[in-house]
Amino acid sequence: MSIIIRDMTKDDEYYVGTCTHVNENNNEYEMSCPRRISWLRSMEKNGLRVKVALLDGVHAGFLYIIPIEINPWNIQGRDLMVFPCLVSQSKFSKKGVGRKLVKAAEEEAKCQNRNGIATIGYFWDFWFMPADYFLNIGFKVAEKHGEEAILWKQFDLNAEPPKFREENYNFKPIKGKIVIDLFWNRFCLTSDVEAQRVREVVSEYGNDVILNEFSAVDQKILQQYGIERRIYVNGEMIEVGPEIEKSKLRDAIKKAKINEN
Repeated sequence: MSIIIRDMTKDDEYYVGTCTHVNENNNEYEMSCPRRISWLRSMEKNGLRVKVALLDGVHAGFLYIIPIEINPWNIQGRDLMVFPCLVSQSKFSKKGVGRKLVKAAEEEAKCQNRNGIATIGYFWDFWFMPADYFLNIGFKVAEKHGEEAILWKQFDLNAEPPKFREENYNFKPIKGKIVIDLFWNRFCLTSDVEAQRVREVVSEYGNDVILNEFSAVDQKILQQYGIERRIYVNGEMIEVGPEIEKSKLRDAIKKAKINEN
């Protein structure tokens, strides 16, 4: 059994761009793929790298790693590299794919003269980014908020630990309108698809609903608000989980009151 880790090639783009959802006939994922790949490729000049794992020649996982100073995510610091998520497909579990991808990320960080590597994990009984996995491969907790924790591995004893961004959101009503504030990012398929769904739903209401978009890939916006993914309807946060269902957003709009002031 052979595991190969390589920087993303043209042959890997569809796999990465659809976040492993290849040939599922999902139009939303198919449409999101080129948008995401275009952004990932555009950021390579700034240090972003996509590491792809192949197990016996078959795609088995990937991660992308980016300098912390320009990452569109809820983590801040300096002289580190961060990876938003580690994708190791369940059908290849316990084959060492995840460890090899993290090792490749560490090597990339060292090649870019960074003092460490970081991610966000969760102390929960769920498959996505379990904190215990990273603790078991040498990461330590830098900061913890509830079940969510920044996990890092330092290469230099003088490295500064990363921190969560401080959120700064205040609803600004518009007279006679329902206002939706959409915080989204392009590095995540879920968020990119969700943002497109929100736009499509808002378009159904003409001028009655105002959509404000805040893209986390814009560092000025991210630093101002400290939020990379969120939906508010008239200042009320909507719980989303996976990509928000259009019906759920329509229900939230229906329940919202038009501001009269």
